[in-house]
Amino acid sequence: MAGDPPSPYEGLFGFSRVAVVGEFVIVGGATSVDPSGVVLGTTPYEQTREILRKVGHELSRVGLGFDRVVQTRIYVTDISRYQEVGRAHAEVFGDIRPLMTMVGVAGLVDPRMLVEIETVAAR
Repeated sequence: MAGDPPSPYEGLFGFSRVAVVGEFVIVGGATSVDPSGVVLGTTPYEQTREILRKVGHELSRVGLGFDRVVQTRIYVTDISRYQEVGRAHAEVFGDIRPLMTMVGVAGLVDPRMLVEIETVAAR
């Protein structure tokens, strides 16, 4: 299922932002890039907030909310800034408390991208 709006990379790389597989809804590799390729936010905190806004929108398209999220995987290009990412994550998931993995990575597709998040929800 294509994102709404689609990522500029979906058609180019041949992927969908959202997959519905049985009882699971998986939102893959969301970053803070907009449809025209502009990366929104200059800090890990700002980018995480934008990514989670996008994830919430994608979940709503299949009738789900953040309360149905069971796992997040977060990739961060500067792991020393993990607290910024964690703070933004807690603002959305503090009471829901899904499983979470955060890993430091060497880089993402665009060097302006600081955070990428995958999400698994259960219907």
